This record gives sequence, structure tokens and C-alpha cells, in this order.
Amino acid sequence: MNQTEHSYLNGLNDVQRQAVIATDGPVLVVAGPGSGKTRVLTYRIAHIIQSGVAPWEILALTFTNKAAREMKDRIAQVVGMRANKVWAGTFHSIFARILRVEAEKIGYPSNFTIYDSDDTKSLIGTIIKEMNLDKNSYNPNAVRSRISQAKSNLITPTLYRQNQELMEQDRAAKRPFIVEIYHKYTARCKRAGAMDFDDLLYRLFELLQKNPDGVLEKYREKFRYVLVDEFQDTNHLQYAIVRKLVEYPESPRNICVVGDDAQSIYAFRGATIQNILDFEKDFARHGIQVFKLEQNYRSTEHIVQAANEVITLNRNQIPKKIWSDKGEGQKIKIIKALTDTEEGKRVADTILEQKNRYHLSNEEIAILYRTNAQSRIFEEYLRRYNIPYKIFGGQSFYQRKEIKDMIGYLRLIVNQQDEEALRRIINFPKRGIGATTVEKISNLAADQNTSLWEVMTQANVSSRAMNSIKGFKHLISAYAERAQTENAFDVAKGIARDSGLLDLLKGDTTVDGMNRLENLNALLDGIKTFVEDDDVENLTAEVNDKSLASYLQNIALLTDLDDESKSGDYVTLMSVHSAKGLEFSSVFLVGLEEKLFPSFMALESPEGLDEERRLFYVAITRAEKHLTLSYASSRYRYGNMRYNEVSRFLEEIPRDHVESTSSIRSRFSREENRSGPPTATVRGSFKERTDARTASMKADPETFKPNPSSEIQAGMKILHLKFGEGKVLSIDGNTDNRIATIYFKEIDNPQRRIMLKFAKLQILD
Repeated sequence: MNQTEHSYLNGLNDVQRQAVIATDGPVLVVAGPGSGKTRVLTYRIAHIIQSGVAPWEILALTFTNKAAREMKDRIAQVVGMRANKVWAGTFHSIFARILRVEAEKIGYPSNFTIYDSDDTKSLIGTIIKEMNLDKNSYNPNAVRSRISQAKSNLITPTLYRQNQELMEQDRAAKRPFIVEIYHKYTARCKRAGAMDFDDLLYRLFELLQKNPDGVLEKYREKFRYVLVDEFQDTNHLQYAIVRKLVEYPESPRNICVVGDDAQSIYAFRGATIQNILDFEKDFARHGIQVFKLEQNYRSTEHIVQAANEVITLNRNQIPKKIWSDKGEGQKIKIIKALTDTEEGKRVADTILEQKNRYHLSNEEIAILYRTNAQSRIFEEYLRRYNIPYKIFGGQSFYQRKEIKDMIGYLRLIVNQQDEEALRRIINFPKRGIGATTVEKISNLAADQNTSLWEVMTQANVSSRAMNSIKGFKHLISAYAERAQTENAFDVAKGIARDSGLLDLLKGDTTVDGMNRLENLNALLDGIKTFVEDDDVENLTAEVNDKSLASYLQNIALLTDLDDESKSGDYVTLMSVHSAKGLEFSSVFLVGLEEKLFPSFMALESPEGLDEERRLFYVAITRAEKHLTLSYASSRYRYGNMRYNEVSRFLEEIPRDHVESTSSIRSRFSREENRSGPPTATVRGSFKERTDARTASMKADPETFKPNPSSEIQAGMKILHLKFGEGKVLSIDGNTDNRIATIYFKEIDNPQRRIMLKFAKLQILD
């Protein structure tokens, strides 16, 4: 073993080192939060290469391109440029790369289009309309989810029709024609030479299944070592593909999976925790080795021990005890607010306090919430305090209309059978090919069972419309020919000009219009970078492929989490799901109320509640030094004031890890949580430090009883939930629109005018 090998192995603890050097046979690495999972995975790959295995014989599957890049960078620190030859990437990018080579064996072109969620919903919506189905009953999102679920479980349209349970579920939901939509959707995608994201898995499995002696044998021989990151997030189909690659008679089954069952939080998108729970049993007969990474290098003891105690309440799990040697640290802070508005203010106040007391930069702080809709109030107070922030989980750059329009042109140039792209751009910018004309073309294509492109010039339309169709078809055909020999940027720059897109955006001199033009130019800049910079990673092809087809495959596989532009000193606002894999010095986890976190839908089943608890576990283990948990006794939801019980998760944290609480008597006993949904017993209470002024100007939602607005008269003393005690000075307006002028002595700008029919006021005398 040379000095380089010694240096990287010596940087590992005992368990990490054992997991790295146990290179052969099946291996399960159970990696707790902050336990050095990425280090173990990357050093393990480097160690395999150092032992004489060719890097291109190693397949490493991740869930983000960012994780794959980080993996290659770390491997390169040990083995140098050989790291670039490792097949490391997301499931979707690696499988798309294989399909580009092999797709013709299952009837797809090598330059197939990848449909995003908008394309899928659009096509499903078109099919629903063509079938004259009720769009409320057959919501495209719901239908798309149903089809996705079927594909993830390897259920074809034919098998779907034969599955009585699925058919009965659809009938009960008053959607008996989903199987017909699924069948038509599958046929239309194939006709268009398109695959959606589920198809990148589904069609690869089909490819391997139908070509056992050719394609499957080829990739079994190619990949001698298979590694899977974040294994707890895999679905049934992903695991089926992995097993197909490693389980065959002469295989040494060199498979290593790394993950944490306690961080399995993506059941809503098809992930199943059973994959990691059953992995040891699945490979037991092949001499599996199991390593548990239990030392947390991220968080202080109070945070780690609180997380340990909470997660023990889940029923099915791999036993482990996470520990930290980073000292006790600060206890967990609880913020109890009477309203969601007060919660926003107190969180912002605490951020200012932490910045001043602990000298934290904005980028070291994150506000995490269960749903994206919760961000508004925190945004308002951060703006008031001039604290820079950035929200993650909003609209992706590639989802903006002007970008999708441009991409539509590029997609049609590469694949003229791409009907979704054609429908999007055939009359944008407007060229006299209206909806009626498109419908005639669509009907003709359906009658002839062919694509819109093939019958465009055969439709019975006006001469003006036909001239526009011919001009459009000539434009696309000319650029399709250019795309065979020119690079992606030259083609994109030309079509942006000749299609009229650039002129259209230049003609809009509004602020929004100028922003859209900047976005289009940013896209062109990105294509230029792809063409000229060899350091830009190509996710589905060799690095020197600078074609338009290669570029489109590349961007189709990018996600918001892979955006490298997220630099700057700002507070991060994001959902807990988006925060997985990240860490911050200070974390604020907000909205900890029953039916919000855990969500009301999760309370319907023990499995749902377990997943919500794992989500809570993920959230609190993002914090390194400071963890603040907050909840509001009341908040507006769907336009109505709701009064909330504190989240059971908050009450499951032992009191010795929490700052300034009274004796916490949980409503939910630990045994009840182990066996299923809890039964309410005794309400827990947190004793908050509030000054007299705050206490006197707020009302307790539990004792607040508003009177009918018709009873409010001038001269009365009243109580307002938000403003506290006040006196009605006068009332004016007619019966339906009475407006009260009220003096609230304990607030800034004490005199307020309130429309009584919307006010909630309690009479005090």
C-alpha cells in the first residue's frame, strides 16, 4: 500500500475504514446523519481503483448530479484523472446514457425526447379532452401520478387492466378510464419518440428484460462493482434494475448500498423503505457485511440525542445509536406564538439575536417548513429587518415560459415526432396557425395513426394557414439538417433569430419583458458554455459530444438541486424535503402543529405517521449548533382562522434537551406511538418567557370567545385576538358594512378602523 493510500485511509474512523476496504461481495452501510457517508462511498470507490480495478468497471448511482460531481471530485483527490472514467451519476442520467446507445432495440430512436412533468400533464390533458372525459374527475396531475405509480411497480397497461384491485380502486374513485388513458399515453409517447422520467427506468428494465443475452450480459460484464447512494430513497423499479445487474450465477455480487432508513422520506414519489430494511435478508446467503456509521460529525449532543429519542418511536427500523463528541452545545429553543404572524416576527427576532450574539452569517441560517406555502410570513419579516434571504423550491429556470418556448424549438429540430414541442411552438410567435388548424391536423394524425409532423401539409385548411404551415415546416427542416453538422450553440442562436423569438422579446420593453429577454440570453450563454467548455459535465454522452441532441438530453436531467448559482450571503428558506443532505449552523423548524407537521393526511395510517417522524428527524439533524422549533396556537389556513394543538413531535423530545420548558406531559405516550396512531391524553405545555407588555396585548386563543358583530356598540371595551384590549370609539356605515373605530392602548398606531362583519371581537363589559 503506497503513501497516498495510507493518507486517505488514516483519515477514517474504525468503522468507516472497515466499510471502505471491504470491497468484495454485498455490503450494507447504514449511515446516520452527519456520519461521513459521502467520504466512505468515495474513498471506497478510490480504494477499488487503487486495488487494480478499471474505473469504467464501476457504476455509482446517486440521486442528484451534484452528488455525483462531488463524488468524482473526491475520488480524483486520491486517484487523479482516472476518477472521470467512473460511471457515476443519477439513476436517470446513467440510464438515459445507456438508452441513447441501446434504445433502438426497444423501438425508440437514439435521440429520443425526454418529457418533463409539464409535457406529461399536457399530453395527458390532451388525451382526456379527446376522450371527452370530465377534467375535474380526471385531473391530469392525479392521472399522471397513477400512471407513474404503475410504471414504478412494473405494471404495463395490459397488466393494469388485468389487476382487479387497481381497476376497482379506479371505479371507486369514479375514474374507470384511467387504464385507457394509460394505454393511449404510452402509445403516444412511443409514436413521438419520447420518454418521461419514469420511462428512463421503466424502459431500461424492459431493455434488459428483453435482451438477456445481449444488452444485459454486456452491462453485467461491464460493471464489476455497483454502488448505490441514498439507498433508502430507491423505489421498487430502481432496486429491480440494480438486482438484475448484480444477481446472476457467476456474479461475485459486488454491490454496496449506503443509506439510512431513518431518513426515508420520499414515499410520495414512489420510494419504499422496505428496500433498505430487506437488503440484508436479500443478500444474506451471499455473505453480506453490514457496517453502521453511528458517529455524528455535524451536530452537538443535545441535537443528536433529541433526534435519537424521537426516531425510536417508529416501528420498523434498523437499530442504531447515533452519538457525537462535539460537546453538549446549546439546548433546543422552543418558540410558542399565539398567531402565525407572531411566529414570523419572533423567528426573525431570534435570527437577529443569533447573528449578533454568535456572529453567524446569513448563509449559516435556514428556515425549514413542511409546505412551501408557509414561507410568506417569514419572507415579510426578513424583508422588514433587511435580512437577505432566498427561497428554494420555486420555479426552476428551465420551467419559465420563454425558456420552454425556446427549448420547444430545439426539441422539434432534433425530433420532429415530438408532438408536445410542436403544439407549443407551431403558432408562437404567431404565424397564422390557430387552434382550429391545429385541431384539424391533430384529428388527421389520429385517423392515420401517425404524428402531426407527417400530416401537417395534408390537412384541409385555408391557403393562408397552409402557407404558414409550409413555412414553419421548412424552417424546422432546415435547422434539423444544420443540426447534423453544427454544434448546439450555432443551431440555437440561429433558430432564436429566425423563429422570431428574439424579436418578440426585444419588442417588449416592460420590466417583465426585459427579464424574459435576459433569461433567453442566459440560456444561449449556457449553450455556449456547454459547447466551448470541456469541464462542463455531459450527463448522457461522451464529453466531446457538443451536438444539440446531446445538450437537450443533458438539460432534461438537471434539477433545481443541481443549480450551482446558489451562492451568496442569505438566509435559506426551503421545505424539509428540499433540505435533505444539507447542513446549517442554525436551523429554524417552524409550524410544528398537529395536522401541519405531521400533516393531516399522514394521520390516516401508521406508515404515514412513521414517515412524517422520519421527516422531522431529517429536519432537526440539519442543525450543527443551534436548533429552534416554533409553533403557533392559531393561523389562517384556506382563509379561516384555525386553532392548533402543538405537534406530537415537539412533545416527544425529552425535556432535558430543551431550553426553558416546564415539565412536559405528552399527550402521546411512547407505547401508543410504537403501535399506531396516537390517542389524545394530556396536553403538553411549554412555558415561554414573555414580557408583561407582550402578554397584555395578546389574547389566548383557547379562552377567546368572539361575540356576534351585531352586538358590538360604541363605548364598549373589547378584546381582539391580535391587538389585545381596546375601546370602541365610534361606529359608522350601514348594517352590512359597519366600520368600528377602536383604540388599542398597547400597540403602535393604536387607533384602527375595522369592518365588523370580518372582525372577531370579544365584549369585555
